[in-house]
Amino acid sequence: MCSLEKKGNIFILTLTGNDEHRLNPTLLNSIKSALHRVRQQATTSSVLITTAHGKFFSNGYDIDWAQDNKSRIILIDDLLRSVVSELLSLPMPTIAAVTGHASAAGYILALSHDYVLMRSDRGFLYMSELDIDHVIPAWFIAIVDAKVGDAAARRKIVMQAAKVTAKEAVRLGIVDSAHDSVEETVKAAVELGGNLVKRGWDGHVYAENRKKFLGHVVKAVGDVSERNIESKL
Repeated sequence: MCSLEKKGNIFILTLTGNDEHRLNPTLLNSIKSALHRVRQQATTSSVLITTAHGKFFSNGYDIDWAQDNKSRIILIDDLLRSVVSELLSLPMPTIAAVTGHASAAGYILALSHDYVLMRSDRGFLYMSELDIDHVIPAWFIAIVDAKVGDAAARRKIVMQAAKVTAKEAVRLGIVDSAHDSVEETVKAAVELGGNLVKRGWDGHVYAENRKKFLGHVVKAVGDVSERNIESKL
């Protein structure tokens, strides 16, 4: 599940419940519901921060729940696509405050935000599919391509399944900044959010520019014609 708090023009969405925050229908629908509330309550200039309690930001898809069942795999894929589509069209800047491990689909959830901040005292980013003999969905790759500019860094993420710490992620251009603790990471996200709110941007204009800037990502997220069911996500 998740909780939603509003501080002035800043919305803070926090993944709660179990430590791993595995992405299953319950959690994904909870996130979708929170994002709908954010959209409804947004003022002209607002910001969303997404963070999590516990050791993990998100440990990816709930493989135990899916149990290699194709219909369940498709459902999880559709729900995450829907969440990412919401983030890409949300009328405000979005910030992921990654306060723990972010693996596979959890990594993609973090990268789907406009800014990514990460704690440096614990946790890593990990695209685990190669290590567990799964093929990465094409739309995941589209997000990595859009959000990670350096080819060597993209190779490290996808073709080496590297566990990337916060400081290395900053060096590779994967995240925007690293911070000493959970508290410092969230504090930095709130400070960044406050600075973005002060710009007074029209949220709908911001969203339209984002959708144009990331047009190929929007298209990839919406394209279900090449579902990679064999990957078992």
